[in-house]
Amino acid sequence: MDAKERQPEIWLMGLGCEEERSATVRDYLQSAGYRVECRAVGDFAERKPLGIVLDLSPFATDGWGILLKLKGDPATRDVPILPVFLSQEGKVGGVFPAAGFFTLPIESDYLMTKLAVLGLTDEVDTWDLQVMVASKKGEENVAKGITALGFEVVNAYTGKEAVALATTGRTYMAFCSAMLPDMSAFELLDRFRLYPQTRNVPFFILVKDAMKDGERIAMSRQIEHLVRKKELSRAEFLAYLRRPAS
Repeated sequence: MDAKERQPEIWLMGLGCEEERSATVRDYLQSAGYRVECRAVGDFAERKPLGIVLDLSPFATDGWGILLKLKGDPATRDVPILPVFLSQEGKVGGVFPAAGFFTLPIESDYLMTKLAVLGLTDEVDTWDLQVMVASKKGEENVAKGITALGFEVVNAYTGKEAVALATTGRTYMAFCSAMLPDMSAFELLDRFRLYPQTRNVPFFILVKDAMKDGERIAMSRQIEHLVRKKELSRAEFLAYLRRPAS
């Protein structure tokens, strides 16, 4: 096995064949020791990458559609995805490090398995741990699955309420619908990162198993206003990734 084959592989998705738009992210990742390829959903039949950097901007090639396909398929749903916002020129305007995505309606067995694999259920028998569910509908099935694991569920029905409860309470992890009445899950994640007590809270996003084209466009537009005017530097971007072993 040559050195290239030993490199951990990351796929860029949502970029289609736009080599120019992928140049900045590709350069950032390669400088950290990753092998980088632009890939499509169908390529998972051949192999799986270490992780995916997925463009969810309005300039993406069906970024939200790709996300839904990957997370709705048991064969690919466990591959880590790092959502990003790339400008039309490919500059990195935003990174949204969600702990993971779950499709609705949620599968209780998968929820339990996933949280256990991530080590998030290890202390549930030792401490009284609160889990926030932020959704305008309450997501009863999600709450039931979390309660069955031994957690206490705290409901928030808007983003503002979620911020207030999380910053004054003791939120251990959070689940949030992709869209709340007053903000998107990405905006709420961004606000959590502003406060020391919520900055490192594992934040999971709940997505519907299907979205209409208008909903996908709206979601992309919702995160557009979170984008920084100045692009992220290489160091800032790579801070969201674990450096591969040499």
